[in-house]
Amino acid sequence: MSAVSIYPVAGLPEIVKGAPLPELVMEGLDRLEMSLEAGDVVVITQKVVSKAEGRVVRLGQVHPSARATEIGQRIGFDPRHVEVILSESVRVVREAPRVLITETRHGFICANGGVDRSNTGGKEMVILLPEHPDESASRLRASFQKLSRVAVGVVISDSFGRPWREGQVNVAIGSAGVVALRDYRGRQDPDGYELQGTELAVVDELASAAELVMGKLDRVPVALIRGAMVAGEDRVQTLLRDPATDLFR
Repeated sequence: MSAVSIYPVAGLPEIVKGAPLPELVMEGLDRLEMSLEAGDVVVITQKVVSKAEGRVVRLGQVHPSARATEIGQRIGFDPRHVEVILSESVRVVREAPRVLITETRHGFICANGGVDRSNTGGKEMVILLPEHPDESASRLRASFQKLSRVAVGVVISDSFGRPWREGQVNVAIGSAGVVALRDYRGRQDPDGYELQGTELAVVDELASAAELVMGKLDRVPVALIRGAMVAGEDRVQTLLRDPATDLFR
């Protein structure tokens, strides 16, 4: 078992559409007098990835539908924001005051379809999730490897709430070059008991660990994890449970 180290990569500028994220991250590492090493994992917040990809909507250009207006009035939410949430979702799971729990087009169950109004870089703007987060992670990984000439992993993280527990945690919504699930089923514990249902969501653990050095208000959108030994070729889509086995659907 090796030690794992996590380093915050601060100092990135406000990200706009087309920003060269890999180059900016490499410059941040230079300021830390660090360089990428084989097996490193770069964890990047969804928000900066979405900004770089232009996944930003100005609410002034949104015309809410009758359904969005009705829901907005019912839960006390801006109907324009509701309209964007509905456009990013395939179904509404639950309604509550000022929040919608929806299933996104990606298959994620989360608050407000992943549509965020905080830290957008301007007023009256919302940020959407990347169109295809795993593909975004794959492109970033290829760029990092071209710049550093070493094989690294990439995780795109976002904050999700959890049923039955207070507080949010960072989870992975996209990944490349890392193991998504570590399956222990069929193995024996030290007492000889055969494990029946133990699968660890490695990419989610990486995302949550990285958040410890990012913080919500510190404007640190990137973290470098070293020593985790999690190289693999899975995708976050691997984690999405088949509806046929979902006991809570």
